[in-house]
Amino acid sequence: MSSPSKLNEFVARVRKSRFFTISALLHLVFILLFGGTILFRAALRQADFDSDPGGAGLVQQAAPQAPPETPQTPVQPQTQYQVQTPSTPVQSLTAITTNSALPSAFELPSAAPDMMPSTARTLDPVAATAPQQQTLPGGMTLAQAKSMKAFTGGWGQGSGGSGVGKDRAFKFTAYIAKYSGGDWNSTVRMRDGKTIDFGSLPNLLYLMNKWSRDRIQAQANAVPLDLSSDQIFAMKPPFIFFTGRRDFVLTDKEVENLRKYIQLGGAIWGDSTLPGRRSRFDLAFRREMKRVVPDVNKEFEVLPPDHPIYTRTYFNEVRGVPAGVNFYAEPVYALKIYGEVAILYTANDYGDMWQIGLNERGEVDFRKDEQDNFVALNFELWQRRANYIRNLEPKAIETSYKFGINVVVHLLTRWEEKLRTVPTGL
Repeated sequence: MSSPSKLNEFVARVRKSRFFTISALLHLVFILLFGGTILFRAALRQADFDSDPGGAGLVQQAAPQAPPETPQTPVQPQTQYQVQTPSTPVQSLTAITTNSALPSAFELPSAAPDMMPSTARTLDPVAATAPQQQTLPGGMTLAQAKSMKAFTGGWGQGSGGSGVGKDRAFKFTAYIAKYSGGDWNSTVRMRDGKTIDFGSLPNLLYLMNKWSRDRIQAQANAVPLDLSSDQIFAMKPPFIFFTGRRDFVLTDKEVENLRKYIQLGGAIWGDSTLPGRRSRFDLAFRREMKRVVPDVNKEFEVLPPDHPIYTRTYFNEVRGVPAGVNFYAEPVYALKIYGEVAILYTANDYGDMWQIGLNERGEVDFRKDEQDNFVALNFELWQRRANYIRNLEPKAIETSYKFGINVVVHLLTRWEEKLRTVPTGL
């Protein structure tokens, strides 16, 4: 019984061994046939610049070669992942091929101009060769400076140099402003309602001639200047004198003419006949002049003690702001353009002080003409000096005249330094 049992056991082992052997052989065949193909395909990853199937990528991939039907040599898996170091450096991207018309070497497209860094941009040849508009100190352009030099250039005379020294010679005409509304003639005497007979501005310029020994030939025009007329641009006055005691509103044409006038280098000098702040004229003048300046956001500023109007003076003995009528000593206010005074404002009523004419010796001028009229004196104002109008004493009046002359000389010379190197002509 033992022999058949051993035989049966042996046959069973052979059968099992045959199935195991056959199974092992079949597994080996499958591994050799399909395992190598899968590994080979996994190694052929799509390149970064390949196009999608049917797409239009940067570089189109050539069609893959079909694998051989029967592998001749078993492919060892480990050889697919061995990294070989090339003996010579790669010269170009020769592994990327294409059948299209694109170049074989990969090239980056040119960047759009607005995508390039500012330092690498190519300048527009027209803009690069166009002349740059020169800007002078104070912010004015060269064209504006040339226009200003042409407008202001006729005030200085001869070869007396520059600055405010008493060797300088000037020749000009100044005007009383005739503006809409208000009482623009409050400090002058009118003859026949048309011409100025005497008063504040004529008396100031008269003494300017006398005290400069006629080196300054200053004339006050007898006809008031209509601000709505273009006469302002033909006469080229260095300043226009504004005065009054009432409220007023300028017309649009007056504002337009005055704005153009100060941009050409002229100046407006306002002097209130009611001394102090918050008078009707004070409020109106400040309001209307802000309409005149190009920058409506500008505000009147107080001229500091070191401003040239106090430090570079024709009469050096006058420093600071002298007291005016009723001893008011408000500071001098200004609106500036290009860094220089364009609109000057004194709120101390110097105009009424200048209705008291002085002679060359600083004494009250009591001269009369053939019709027995005072030549340079408002006699009624003089008589009231002790009761209603104070500080009308000869010394105070003389100081106010000298201060006024200092102001005029500054207005005559304030542009010279900025415009000295500007070529003449447009």
